[in-house]
Amino acid sequence: MNESRLKIFTGNANRPLAQKICQTIGVPLGEATVTSFPDGESFVKINENIRGADVYLIQPTCPPSNHHLMELLIMIDAARRASADRITAVIPFYGYARQDRKDQPRVPITAKLIANLLVAAGANRILTMDLHSQQIQGFFDIPVDHLYASPVFFEYFSKRIKSSNLVVCSPDVGGMKMASAYADVLDAGLGLIGKKRKNATTVEAINLVGHVKGCDVLLVDDITETAGTLTAAAELLRKKGARTVRAAVSHCILSKIAYERLSNGLIDELITTDSVPIKTRGLPIKVLSIAKLLGEAIVRINSNESVTGLFRIKGF
Repeated sequence: MNESRLKIFTGNANRPLAQKICQTIGVPLGEATVTSFPDGESFVKINENIRGADVYLIQPTCPPSNHHLMELLIMIDAARRASADRITAVIPFYGYARQDRKDQPRVPITAKLIANLLVAAGANRILTMDLHSQQIQGFFDIPVDHLYASPVFFEYFSKRIKSSNLVVCSPDVGGMKMASAYADVLDAGLGLIGKKRKNATTVEAINLVGHVKGCDVLLVDDITETAGTLTAAAELLRKKGARTVRAAVSHCILSKIAYERLSNGLIDELITTDSVPIKTRGLPIKVLSIAKLLGEAIVRINSNESVTGLFRIKGF
């Protein structure tokens, strides 16, 4: 690792994660002023020399999404104008990822727009984790290192889940590939739930493929915001005789209604990461840190080494 050239900065989206990453790899967090004017405009000033440096800007685009996205874009521009040699946008949670296709008339493909904005601002590379759909990597004309949170989850599961009747279940058709990979690694059964979305916040689980009676079920998904899909799936699984229901979700952007739904006891444990700030509020929510994973990726990119070993897992 070339510590003299490695510089890490962060905005206001998830400063604790950035600090953990720096502690993990033994590099100080860079000094930067990231604030707002009274009218809400973002202001960034990098308070140290980064000429010729390998700069990493850590900023998930979590709520308030637009504000944190603007902070990231302005940080990239500031680094570019300060003559940084290479700028890597480290985006643990890539917002707008669900708007990745034109599935209705006259709607945008916003995930592609965000990619264009990041490149136009001056990013040379993207480091992200568990994109909602992997084809988003193709929206960029610059290198994208796409990590998985699964190694962090598997380490936790190996210590906590001791079940001979484990079933990994996808709460919708789109997550079937992820569920299949988890089932393969955990040597578990596989299930699928068909859902019907009534509106933006309400989901109805209508069918289950697979056997769950008397089993311990693990729901896996990449993102939850209202917990509608998870709780609807958990309710159906309980009705079908599941003994316990856990959920592993990479990014939890929990809203008020999500906390209300999670408090109903349908899900025994929600396991997530600190890709975005999250409050447990006394609920059975376990937050695992991805700081070591991202830190190792930053070190390898800085040293021009392969990051493949960080997610070389059977099934993926």
